[in-house]
Amino acid sequence: MGFSPHAFEANYETFLRSVHDEDRDWVKKSLTEALKQQKSYSINYRIIRSDGQERIIREQAEIILDATVTPIRITGTVQDITKQKRVEQALIQSEAQLLELAHNLDLKVQERTEQLQQKNQELAHSLKTLQEAQQQLIQSEKMSSLGSLVAGIAHEINNPVNFIYGNLTHVRNYTEGILDLIGLYQEECQHTNAKIKDRIESIDLEFVKADLPKILSSIEAGADRIRKIVLSLRNFSRLDEAQMKQVDIHEGIESTLLLLQQRLKSCHGHTGISAIKKYGDLPLIECYPGQLNQVFMNLLTNAIDAIECLPQPGAITIYTQMLESNRVLIKIVDTGSGMTPTVQARIFDPFFTTKPVGKGTGLGLSISYQIIVEHHKGQLKCISEPGKGTEFEIEIPLQQSR
Repeated sequence: MGFSPHAFEANYETFLRSVHDEDRDWVKKSLTEALKQQKSYSINYRIIRSDGQERIIREQAEIILDATVTPIRITGTVQDITKQKRVEQALIQSEAQLLELAHNLDLKVQERTEQLQQKNQELAHSLKTLQEAQQQLIQSEKMSSLGSLVAGIAHEINNPVNFIYGNLTHVRNYTEGILDLIGLYQEECQHTNAKIKDRIESIDLEFVKADLPKILSSIEAGADRIRKIVLSLRNFSRLDEAQMKQVDIHEGIESTLLLLQQRLKSCHGHTGISAIKKYGDLPLIECYPGQLNQVFMNLLTNAIDAIECLPQPGAITIYTQMLESNRVLIKIVDTGSGMTPTVQARIFDPFFTTKPVGKGTGLGLSISYQIIVEHHKGQLKCISEPGKGTEFEIEIPLQQSR
């Protein structure tokens, strides 16, 4: 545009009427100041077109002076920057929303992490307390009191573990969604401002995106491990619920083998494990049938585990025999890998296990020993040699003395 100061003054009021009400005063002030100081100017302001539309324009003008340094003309350009400004505004708003979302995510992750750390500390303290209590009470004959204690602790542990485990799925879903959103934003908005770039570098965003799912997987594995331990403890606490009565222990062995049938059939590519039964002629035996079945389950499961680690198929042989001393002998013999004397000396210790993390709790043989020795006034022996399998001998009275 180009016009003289006099022409500008003549059209000044008409021009100002097109300027948005909220911008009119400062536009007028800016133009007046530019004329007074005789310098160029560049301003952005809103106008209302004749059709009622609001537009944003950028006006850049230069004051032309004559030889006496008197303004004689104003020349410049007017550019409609409405679309550009709206894009900039949308981008600023999107960035603000993303920052707020990232901030909220940081807060949620921090809150969840603190909760998990607190719960893990509580669980570690509870487990340590449980181990100490177990070590002290394992030598005593008060099985019912120990069962009640373990049941209570297992219940208390189970609640926070279920809370952690149940919320891990939501945390993982939230995390994946947020990471996907951040990735999409990075794809769509290639040119981010320096502040965002600095923030991305300071938190090492790429490492966080790669490491956060791994952390969640580790937490999930730990919670699952605790759940399995709690389940074993709860089974332990129910050992003395059944009443003592006379039963056919062959039926208990058969029911246990039936429950383990799937593991006996599929053995890591083997043709399966043979279960050989060599039963003697036994009368009804007075015992706690539920507890005795638990012993059979523990011993047979250990035998299967010992055979599964071998490249060739194996066998488990179960013997029963009536002894002259009115006692019953039950032997479970496997063709597994056997044990060293060092391992054999500790197999009945609570929480001792040679199995990989997540596969054994170290309570099975300890519980079995208590059931046989303390509850049935019997004996539980182990005979083993590396490479030659393992034999467990159970000996209990035919009748329990009152």
